[in-house]
Amino acid sequence: MKGKKGAAILTEMMNKKPVGFEVVIGSLTPSNTRKYTLTNRLWEGDRPLYGISYNFIDPNFFNRFATVGGNRVTVYQCLEEGRIAHLQSYVDSDKDESFYTVTWSCNLEGKPLLVAGGVNGVIRVIDVENEKIHKSIVGHGNSINEIRTQMLKPQLVLSASKDESVRLWNVQTGICILIFAGSGGHRNEVLSVDFHPSDQYRIASCGMDNTVKIWSMKDFWNYVEESFTWTDLPSKFPTKFVQFPLYIAKAHTNYVDCNRWIGDLILSKSVQNEMVLWEPILKDQQPGEGSVDILQKYPVPDCDMWFIKFSCDFFYNAAAIGNKDGKVFVWDLLSSPPVLIMRLPRGTNSTIRQTAISFNGKTILSCSDDGLICRWDEATS
Repeated sequence: MKGKKGAAILTEMMNKKPVGFEVVIGSLTPSNTRKYTLTNRLWEGDRPLYGISYNFIDPNFFNRFATVGGNRVTVYQCLEEGRIAHLQSYVDSDKDESFYTVTWSCNLEGKPLLVAGGVNGVIRVIDVENEKIHKSIVGHGNSINEIRTQMLKPQLVLSASKDESVRLWNVQTGICILIFAGSGGHRNEVLSVDFHPSDQYRIASCGMDNTVKIWSMKDFWNYVEESFTWTDLPSKFPTKFVQFPLYIAKAHTNYVDCNRWIGDLILSKSVQNEMVLWEPILKDQQPGEGSVDILQKYPVPDCDMWFIKFSCDFFYNAAAIGNKDGKVFVWDLLSSPPVLIMRLPRGTNSTIRQTAISFNGKTILSCSDDGLICRWDEATS
């Protein structure tokens, strides 16, 4: 079960906090309890890199990662002694495509797939083993800002779009199962989305309307199951609209461009130089009503611009986030007050758009506007 170890410890720790306690803010003085060294800087090309993602789907490929930038999706492998091997690249036929996001998935046989999207609003599903397009999926009416994989059912992915919607897809069949939009939906670009790590029905989304929304798929799960056995054209599938979220939160007062479930808690980032850990408190009487119990804040200096996304290791023990000056901050997610593990040695002076932490947390990657991939490895002594 993804992330149960770290998330369970953190949730238990937060549950012991007394009611009405003050929000705990982390110190920017690093503890250096774990030390990372810069081991590689790889220039991919003269284009910004917006997304980077490790493969957490298949244990045989935990050392593989993918990047996106321009009209290119590239697969690499982390080798010993900080080396990075280029394995393959997919170049989109549309030279004006600009991919913003990539996630790993797999088909029903367990073979790896890459799912990417960007400015054109088209989802490209790439068969990594055979180095060809598995499916091209059209549905969004504008650019795609993030795609995330359901770890419990890796053929399911969520996409967050500028068209103010979130969509649930089955990449095995190319079917759009659910559209989260309408009366209770987002009122501006949706920038980030995430599956709950253990509750298969629950998702969270956030965006330029300054809100985080929690949605449930429970009442529509029969359509999810039907998407795996559907034999007719994907366009004939009875796609359903989910118009009302379970919960709407305003944990921030500006754009929210990244949110991740940490157990039943949510870690989210806005353009206000911090990540915030909070508990959504749902009210029973009416869907959409609820309150926010902010637990901890993790300062991130010079991070007051949108589309800078943090990452966590598989077990949610740590989070890494970059800023617009090329600095990366690694926070311990299991401590209260929050502890800054380390400010990584600088690998670039450019804006870091996304980080990726390896399965075991020993390697950290970043991608940035100058086309650089930076790699840091935990020091062994």
